[in-house]
Amino acid sequence: MWSSYLAGILSVVSVLRACTAQTSAGTLGLQDGFLSFDTPSFSVQLVKDSQTLYSLKTKGNSSGFDFIPADVMSQRQANGNYHLGDLTFRARVVGSSAWTSGDTAALRHNVVPFSVAGNTLAAANLSPSLPAGSLLNVTRRWVLDGGELQLLFDVTNSQKQAVEIGSLGAPLEFNNIFTGRSAAQTNELCSLFDPYIGQDAGYVQVTPLLGTLPPLLVLPVGKSPLEGWRFLPEDTSTSLGYQSQTFEGLYEWQFHTLAYAQNEWKNVTPWNAPSSATLLPGETRTYGLRFVLAPSIRGIEEALQGAKRPVAVGIPGYILPSDQPGKLFLNFPSSVKSLSVSPSGALSWTKNSDARSPGWVGYTVTAHTWGRSRLTITYADGTVQTVHYYITKPAVQTLADLGNFLTTESWFDDPSDPFHRSPSVISYDREVNAIVKDDPRAWIPGLSDEAGAGSWLAAAVKQFAQPSAAEVAKMEQFINQTLLGSAVYFYQPSLVPNYAYPSSIFWGNWWSWNQAASYATDRAYDYVHVIAAYWSLYRVARNYPSLVKTHTWEWYLNQAVTTVASMTNGRVGYANDGLMEETVVRYLLDDLKREGLTANATLVESRMQAREKVWAGERYPFGSEMAWDSTGQEGVYAWATYFNDTTTATNTLNSIIAYQPAIPHWGYNGNARRYWDNVYGGKLQRIERQIHHYGSGLNAIPLISQFRATPTDYYLLRVGFGGLSGPLSNIDQGGFAAASFHSFADTLKWDGYSGDYGPNFVGHALEMGTYIVDHPDFGWQAFGGSVVATSPTIRVQALDSVRKRVFVAPIGAWLSLDAGAFKEIDFNPTKKTLTLTIVPAAPGISAAAPAPAARLVVVNTASAVNGLGLLKPTSNLKKDAGAWVVPFHNDIASMTLAL
Repeated sequence: MWSSYLAGILSVVSVLRACTAQTSAGTLGLQDGFLSFDTPSFSVQLVKDSQTLYSLKTKGNSSGFDFIPADVMSQRQANGNYHLGDLTFRARVVGSSAWTSGDTAALRHNVVPFSVAGNTLAAANLSPSLPAGSLLNVTRRWVLDGGELQLLFDVTNSQKQAVEIGSLGAPLEFNNIFTGRSAAQTNELCSLFDPYIGQDAGYVQVTPLLGTLPPLLVLPVGKSPLEGWRFLPEDTSTSLGYQSQTFEGLYEWQFHTLAYAQNEWKNVTPWNAPSSATLLPGETRTYGLRFVLAPSIRGIEEALQGAKRPVAVGIPGYILPSDQPGKLFLNFPSSVKSLSVSPSGALSWTKNSDARSPGWVGYTVTAHTWGRSRLTITYADGTVQTVHYYITKPAVQTLADLGNFLTTESWFDDPSDPFHRSPSVISYDREVNAIVKDDPRAWIPGLSDEAGAGSWLAAAVKQFAQPSAAEVAKMEQFINQTLLGSAVYFYQPSLVPNYAYPSSIFWGNWWSWNQAASYATDRAYDYVHVIAAYWSLYRVARNYPSLVKTHTWEWYLNQAVTTVASMTNGRVGYANDGLMEETVVRYLLDDLKREGLTANATLVESRMQAREKVWAGERYPFGSEMAWDSTGQEGVYAWATYFNDTTTATNTLNSIIAYQPAIPHWGYNGNARRYWDNVYGGKLQRIERQIHHYGSGLNAIPLISQFRATPTDYYLLRVGFGGLSGPLSNIDQGGFAAASFHSFADTLKWDGYSGDYGPNFVGHALEMGTYIVDHPDFGWQAFGGSVVATSPTIRVQALDSVRKRVFVAPIGAWLSLDAGAFKEIDFNPTKKTLTLTIVPAAPGISAAAPAPAARLVVVNTASAVNGLGLLKPTSNLKKDAGAWVVPFHNDIASMTLAL
């Protein structure tokens, strides 16, 4: 279409290149003004000289919210700063091996504008900003098509030979810059963006941090697949702090990735099969992006359907234990032609008839091969969609492997250790298969903070979820000899002259603490880990009394309360922030009430109420050690709901759904935003979007809890269960749990360190269960279980990792076992009765301790919306500390509950 302009353009380019090269400052052209347009959804501004996007504001939003960081663009106008409208590529003449690169941000010159008409808002040739002798000539167009804003690249082979495009990427710039902003400014002005790396079905969602503003969807135009997702390197020394805690950085939508797969990514398996495109001499191919507003974050899939894009919904998600059937529902105007999987045989599938609503087609997916797998759906019109799964061992076995690994391979037993860390569950390095005895970040080998406490925290809480006699014995040793002692690690050779600090480590950074710094007790986050350990052992001692030998359940419970009191005594920093895994304290308070320990319950409750009063007076009470964080929301929600502060609880939920997406990809579905923790707890230290770091498990707690209160909000269930499932994927086949998965396309692997995995597992252990729903589109489904019959009753096998909790959404029934394991649930929707089959321990796990009797707690979490009463046993059972005691007969118990 634009080939007639090429001759003139090339002469202009040669003149520009003859001019003196522009400096690195101010090459964007802000001083020369802007081009402004209105579309039905947006007010749009382009920088006149570069025709890159300067501003994208939603129409009708009185706040003036802008998806683009226009307010700091003056600090992002140098060469090497990427903007929406830029293009990168690698190409080669067919038959040659070397790729040549083009990057419109590298050495920017004014583009060559075209006069426009019709639906074209702006158009320009990009050759002035491409290298001399570029194999490709690119014209960029901003158009309005059917009321939608679109960005199009007409890519032309300007050579006399065929050219292969091995990489083509469109950088995306949105306002995820928190640098220099207050909490209010960050939450009200900024967004986060995540990809669905799903080929033709791929998209990017840009969600304002408030969680209440309409999100932006970036969708493909024509055949413009989201094949890859590449982090864009920029200068990290600038004032905005690119690739830092306050500015994660930017990414590009890659239409083709072969040139990277053959080079930087050659040692990894990319998310999608890499492709290239070959253009004959003079041939043009157009790639493009559409910009569409969704009505809300919960309405993203509705907007995708409205835009005629493929939509996939996985139940229970895309992390699939090998003994749990998965369900996959697809919605697209074109029919499904075929399905395939890579690696071959990793999954199998059969069509099912579960879908109730028109347009949906359902499949039952069976897992076969551990690890990553990619399901490819090809539609009749040629559209290709990929859905990304992660397969684990059976969930209960995965937990058993974790507990065994932590208390054997990660067990440190060296009485001569000068830091008194023995015996303990200590950090582990999977890449060398050894415990981490030394690291310059003193907390990692020092059993402290999240990255040092993570391993023993997971080991302790695992006993709450799935107690094992041998593991409990070791945790008792750890608590009574090490946790109660003075175990730390520090760098101060004069105090430990006989200790051989590795000379290969640089000890000059601030984090190589001396003894005084290591012994500091002024960080509230550390206290919660200790509370969780004591509380977990209380639960074991109370419900499996034969497993504990050292102290009574009363002792462990009192230790937890004493630690809460110390944490909130006014002398500990961050105590008024929401704290990682502090939902444990909420559970602790419930237990104190159940035990009738009024004085202790009053103490804990009053201390928590004082904190919540602070939050109730703040619009954004999510502070932490960091400028922006996703750790405080869990605790704020827990106590806001406890003290009936609906406004704060609602604000918290909205905050979470802005950074924890629902995406058909195991790595992004339910994956709360974290990107700096590898610096402090990982082996590979860098700022990057982390996959299933502890944000997943912890932020899932408010989402899944709110679902139990409003059990028709299936979006919360899907994202919450995705977050709860995340910590399962971290656990490898031998039981080692990594801190997180590296998302950069050149890495795509689990971190070598166990690091701060522990808080992630706490979220999983506290809330994982079998969630039974009657979905309006997909019928009767069980997240964490298997629906084996729907007539005359709904019969479900419990298949989740802990087997201790069941939620029956239609009646708001939240069933928790303090002891024992659910095997099967029979629900009669007409009579609203439940028949439960309970066994002493999860089947097939030899190390799992059998319960002497089942202890069942029943709550109606949705009484405010369903108006139903509380289910009670139909038989005469004893009640102890709020739990119905159900005796086993021949290692099984059956009971019926009715209103």
